[in-house]
Amino acid sequence: MAKLELKGVRKSFDATEVLPALDLCVQDREFVVLVGPSGCGKSTLLRIVAGLEAASAGDILFDDISVADLSPGQRNVAMVFQNYALYPHLSVATNIGFGLRRARMSRAQKAAAVREIAALLEITPLLNRRPAALSGGQRQRVAMGRAIIRNPAVFLFDEPLSNLDARLRMQMRTEIRALHRKLPTTTLYVTHDQIEAMTMADRVVVMNAGRIEQIGTPSEVYDRPRTLFVAGFMGMPAMNLIPARLVQDGGPLMLAVGATRQPVPQHWQAAFTGQVPRDVTLGLRPEHLGLRTDGAGLPALVEQLEPTGSETLIYLQQDALRLCARTTPDTVLRTGAQVQLDLPLDRAIVFDPKTELALIHPLPVAPGDP
Repeated sequence: MAKLELKGVRKSFDATEVLPALDLCVQDREFVVLVGPSGCGKSTLLRIVAGLEAASAGDILFDDISVADLSPGQRNVAMVFQNYALYPHLSVATNIGFGLRRARMSRAQKAAAVREIAALLEITPLLNRRPAALSGGQRQRVAMGRAIIRNPAVFLFDEPLSNLDARLRMQMRTEIRALHRKLPTTTLYVTHDQIEAMTMADRVVVMNAGRIEQIGTPSEVYDRPRTLFVAGFMGMPAMNLIPARLVQDGGPLMLAVGATRQPVPQHWQAAFTGQVPRDVTLGLRPEHLGLRTDGAGLPALVEQLEPTGSETLIYLQQDALRLCARTTPDTVLRTGAQVQLDLPLDRAIVFDPKTELALIHPLPVAPGDP
């Protein structure tokens, strides 16, 4: 195990800069997930840590010792790829033990190590099979076993579950986290799937266009996004981002959304004193966007209903905006219905539409409060 540090790491391909100067620290035994859209540079960063790509600038340290000039084999990292990269002509046992081929161990010791890893991953009955005779989940376990057996300082995953079906992905997420509890190796995991990031990570690193937008626990990046990008990317469905305007005409500070106005929470007052009128972007998660029956809310049109069993997602058209509300499964509505939306500003995040930075987050909810 090792602490992993990236200091000023930059990567360019000819004149194209893929990663601007980037800093990141992964603590010993920590499970950190890099998440972001395709092309944001997360896999390139992982390959730089592994030594498969050379950084254009910056340094990579394991336990405060630079490994930037070391080959992949000298860095003591293990990587699990998206396509498993198993040898089709070798048995499962030989695939798992392949990383020990240069180890100073007897044949009996290597066989015992393979059996131990197979038992840990619950694939002992598969040791004599070839990869072609395995399911996708079984192949993934073999790939992990081949990486684990080397006892690496750093464990690297490059979108390892993207080739699996939804049910198997959910199962493998649970198994990988359980494996990390048993073998708490420093882990850097790359995915574009927000659910994987939210359910697996100790900390999440949200990337966009080669830059780190935010680092935090899953709850921090979900509940308190720093930027409009993080707010819109993290969460399924995404956060509702609503153009609004703060106004004050001799009375209390008000938020205007279209023709609808409502007073703002008390903790907004000091933040915007002397700064109105001004345009803002209002962020509300689908679970916070409610329906009203008193006719005093924001008018919207029901565009689509998605019952999922445990909840119903309501997609709404509000002028040029497409919004989403998450409601209980017993909600009765029809497509084309006119509804009134409740905007609970005490649960909202306020963003500056120019800088795209968050200006106000909700106040912490006291234990026992809804």
